Amino acid sequence: MSVSPVKRQKMESALDQLKHYTTVVADTGDFNAIDEYKPLDATTNPSLILAAAQMPAYQKLVDDAVAYGKKLGGSEEEQIRNASDKLFVLFGAEILKRIPGRVSTEVDARLSFDKEGMIQRARRLIDLYKEAGVGKDRILIKLSSTWEGIQAGKVLEAEYGIHCNMTLLFSFAQAVACAEAGVTLISPFVGRILDWYVANGDKKTYEPSEDPGVKSVTKIYNYYKKFGYKTIVMGASFRNTGEIKALTGCDYLTISPKLLAELSKEHVKLTPTLSVKEAQACDLEKIHLDEKAFRWHHNEDQMAVEKLSDGIRKFAADAVKLDRMLKVDVVSHSSQA
Repeated sequence: MSVSPVKRQKMESALDQLKHYTTVVADTGDFNAIDEYKPLDATTNPSLILAAAQMPAYQKLVDDAVAYGKKLGGSEEEQIRNASDKLFVLFGAEILKRIPGRVSTEVDARLSFDKEGMIQRARRLIDLYKEAGVGKDRILIKLSSTWEGIQAGKVLEAEYGIHCNMTLLFSFAQAVACAEAGVTLISPFVGRILDWYVANGDKKTYEPSEDPGVKSVTKIYNYYKKFGYKTIVMGASFRNTGEIKALTGCDYLTISPKLLAELSKEHVKLTPTLSVKEAQACDLEKIHLDEKAFRWHHNEDQMAVEKLSDGIRKFAADAVKLDRMLKVDVVSHSSQA
């Protein structure tokens, strides 16, 4: 017996409704959360991998990564770097067994201002996935949205056919440069933008439609759709479900397990707030940014400057912690050999 659309709407959770309008991505390295919420894609970053790697359930992946680093040999630093790359790929490969789409794997944030270093590391990650039997069509390489990162993404897309996800994106200038570079996907951060305005302004609470992070992603989405850019807009870094619901209709949204759980328990009616039709009617003007213009426009946005540098430092700090964890295992493997 078929269920009427009205009854189906009442029965469906906010998460199920969201999936009608937006591609839902899981922002986690935890396989159980992916199994539970069945997203199309999944994203990881150094912080998520560090957290997951410390769980007893994933110790075998850590051991396998360390053994791989030892097998390749070289200096202790080289062994740790190879083990780290392998660990990211092992997590990614396991996640891909649980989702139909793509996984995002991040290049070391310590390379954020090294264009050639990012290109080399991205190609290395793709080679490791190939060794694991995973084609590059199922991988998004995450790069910091610095000028150097955006140019690395341009080269990887155009010359190597490697799909890129530009992360730590806070300014409109970053979004414009990414679109012009022809990258596959951008991850504008919503919650971290809100954090900055709450910390640096008098206003401490915002309605979802007035949330500075929501407004930033809305403007970027409208700009991309108005001028026909193919780059996917994937809102990221949410602080509450209100932000997510206010971006219903965005191409993709990557959501933490905690907020996925909350959305699965909510039963309010969702309607798209973003649409191609409305975007095409907006009054934004097309702009072009070379390096000098990009640096100036980005620098004019104090929030974006501070959050980009802060985000790079935090991801780099977690990469250092992961290296230390792997170093202990590399040394212990050496003493057992």
